[in-house]
Amino acid sequence: MDELGAHAAALAARHPGRARLRRVGTSRAGTPLLLLSVGRGGRQALVVAGPHANEPVGGATVLRLAERALADPRLTEDADATWNLLLSADPDGLRHNEGWLTGPYTLGRYARNFFRPGFLEQPEWLPDGPDRATLPETRALLALQDELRPFLQCSLHGVDVGGGFAEVTDELPGLARRMAHAATRLGIPRELGAYDALYWPGLGPAVYRIPPPRSGDLTAAITEAAVDSTWCHPRRHGTVTAVVEAPMWGVAAVGDGSAPADADAVLRAVSRTLRHDTRRLRRLLGRVRPHAAGPDAARLLAPVDDYLLVCPRLADAWDPDTDDGTGRPLPPMSTAHLATLRIAGRRLALRTAGLLHQVVTRAGRDPADALPELDRLLDAWCADYREGFGARWIPVARQAEYQTRVVLAAFELAAARHAPRGLLPSG
Repeated sequence: MDELGAHAAALAARHPGRARLRRVGTSRAGTPLLLLSVGRGGRQALVVAGPHANEPVGGATVLRLAERALADPRLTEDADATWNLLLSADPDGLRHNEGWLTGPYTLGRYARNFFRPGFLEQPEWLPDGPDRATLPETRALLALQDELRPFLQCSLHGVDVGGGFAEVTDELPGLARRMAHAATRLGIPRELGAYDALYWPGLGPAVYRIPPPRSGDLTAAITEAAVDSTWCHPRRHGTVTAVVEAPMWGVAAVGDGSAPADADAVLRAVSRTLRHDTRRLRRLLGRVRPHAAGPDAARLLAPVDDYLLVCPRLADAWDPDTDDGTGRPLPPMSTAHLATLRIAGRRLALRTAGLLHQVVTRAGRDPADALPELDRLLDAWCADYREGFGARWIPVARQAEYQTRVVLAAFELAAARHAPRGLLPSG
């Protein structure tokens, strides 16, 4: 986070009058929330990096966007636009991932140093609505949206294992085609059956429409992103929001739109595996929790409790032989859908094991004798990603370039509704 701020400050110093860096809030731990603005046009674009602590690529992306906007007047003067780039929406959470951010970039290192706060501590979510938002990071983001009234907001996310996709509050015709072009050029798999958008309408390959928020219990909010969020809040200002997902480890199967031979058999296996892993992790949690004390352990256990809360519901929702009580059937399953569900089930288990591993190792002792089993699970599940799914690391520069091109495409398409002149093609 310090490095991001230093790069942004240096860029603003090199371009006085064209780039400005200001503090728009303060995190729970007292870290400044920094906004880098480029251009002086009347139409505002807002780009939010780092809304999830374990998804750091957005920081590299906003710096690229700043450089592009400074270099090309079609993105600023010609478009009458200002780019407002929030360097990180959760700088405290980002610091808790520093154990893997400097590399080497292996799945094992990532899993053993992974951190993402519990659902209620994530700054984009508004489980009680915007008027009752309590996190200072959330309040700062809401205030920024109301101040700027942007025509476009892009939220920069990262898929740990899988492919790239986008979720939008309003259709941007042509976005899917431009994303496909960028993905092909950069070797990024597209996620054609994204777990996050399993029940959402598709607007083209790897592009999904974010539905209006609705009330629901916590498990529904976590598993379906059904709760109100800062994605939807600025719609009152006419804002189009695009959530841009870039993968860290790519998996080719998430882009396979073919019909599977026996979808139900795969779904049964995925559900059975998730239930088995959940039982095993709950037993480990029961051994670890009595020995976990202090704020550090509480911070790590909050997301563990969230994951173990939703795993049984997901297993029921994906199992063709089980009624999960929602009355909502799964959409037709492609090979891509099945691959993303397999990855999602493994992801929940791997994150839980990684967080429990940190609880034990940071305590400096292992009275529950849980560490050997956690190490075996982490090694086996990471190997499954590598060998069973063919997960391959995508260099950070390619992740950021892909995300940059998708944001530029969204900018052009959103601005074109009232654009005074031609804008920079994103491909």
